[in-house]
Amino acid sequence: MTRRTIGFSIAALAIGLLTACAAPAPAPAPVVEAPVVARPAPVPAPVPQPECSAAGARFAVGQTLSPQLEAAARTRANATVSRVLRPGQAVTLEFNAARLNLEVDARSRVTAVRCG
Repeated sequence: MTRRTIGFSIAALAIGLLTACAAPAPAPAPVVEAPVVARPAPVPAPVPQPECSAAGARFAVGQTLSPQLEAAARTRANATVSRVLRPGQAVTLEFNAARLNLEVDARSRVTAVRCG
């Protein structure tokens, strides 16, 4: 063997050893797609509720309560419902902005009107 062949042999051996020790090429990163997020349906705008205005029903104060007076007071107050509150009567405390309350005395005369 000549020096030249020995040099080529050593070079080939070195290249072989270097390539054998080299780390394999990294695998390509998997493509991750963003998860599909379901969007909630849009919330419809709230329907405006009529609001009672007791000023429209003040004409009823001092009058004797009747179904016709109650209906007229409810209409003029722009209320959707009405209730009559008698002396000593138990009353629920829930607030209803569209309700007209007609307070009456023992003789069924309207003494006050209020909303709620």
